[in-house]
Amino acid sequence: MTDSEKNAENFVLPYADVVSAAQRLLPYAIRTPLLESPALNKLLGARVLIKNEALQRTGSFKFRGACNRVLQLDPKQKKNGIVAWSSGNHAQGVAAACAIFGIPATIVMPADAPSTKINGTKAYGATVKLYDRKKENRETLGCEIADQTGATIVPPYDDHQVMAGQGTIGMEIMEQTRALGVVPDFMLASCSGGGLIAGIATAVKEKAPQTTVYATEPAEFDDLARSLRSGKRESNHPEAQSICDSLQAVTPGRLTFAVNKRLLAGSLAVGDREVLHAMKTAFEMLKLVLEPGGACPLAALLSGKLDIEGKTVVIVCSGGNVDADMFIRALKS
Repeated sequence: MTDSEKNAENFVLPYADVVSAAQRLLPYAIRTPLLESPALNKLLGARVLIKNEALQRTGSFKFRGACNRVLQLDPKQKKNGIVAWSSGNHAQGVAAACAIFGIPATIVMPADAPSTKINGTKAYGATVKLYDRKKENRETLGCEIADQTGATIVPPYDDHQVMAGQGTIGMEIMEQTRALGVVPDFMLASCSGGGLIAGIATAVKEKAPQTTVYATEPAEFDDLARSLRSGKRESNHPEAQSICDSLQAVTPGRLTFAVNKRLLAGSLAVGDREVLHAMKTAFEMLKLVLEPGGACPLAALLSGKLDIEGKTVVIVCSGGNVDADMFIRALKS
């Protein structure tokens, strides 16, 4: 094992970096609300508080991490621009952050990404390079662009400052629950590469060590659940499929897994039907429009993956960038 790999295995995200990120993002990121539905509470027999990141700039939490990273570029890096790879939400987050500061951005996106995400990324002024996710490797393509242009790579999750930016969600949640006079028994958020849940867990565990934190994943992309059980990073099958387009990382990140294996109680896997039901329930009970990946924590609760009877639970609904056809499918489910 190389020194770099050893350092990654022992990586700890300092809470102080989450605090710094919150201060840095104050003029740019939205402090999203913590919502509650008496009907949902009654249905689940618990108090469920929903952090709605679908109301964040670009429609997902990804703006936080991307903007925190972009804000720390030096003048030369800003001039040479940014390159990133993403199925859509990180793409829009990077593109929006670069648009604010006039920084060129090139984003590598899968050709089968939801059109709302591709079009949204282009609308912020980024150059979009489409690829075939079954035949091509997005990291390789992105690195080639960076080598050719001198652009700085902003990864979607396995980056210290990206993780710190996502951690501001957990920081806000703890401030909001404190204002309500409650300490969450459970905290749930979606997971792909693991940056969101790692950042949130860092902030939550700093303020409430007794809160139990779970990730949620699509059943066909449960690499974190298997990795937590085995103690090493596991991969998903190349032919795996899910409607959760934003949660399809091949394997957990090195840095993110180092954090998550220390702080998480586990990861709960949900099927596509359960996700569609959660999207429908969120719309009917809270009037929320969620994309599949953003609905996974609610799907885990509705399908009984966790015993929450009489408990206080916070779930992060991480995004709402869903194509009309998929949303209609959910409403008809």
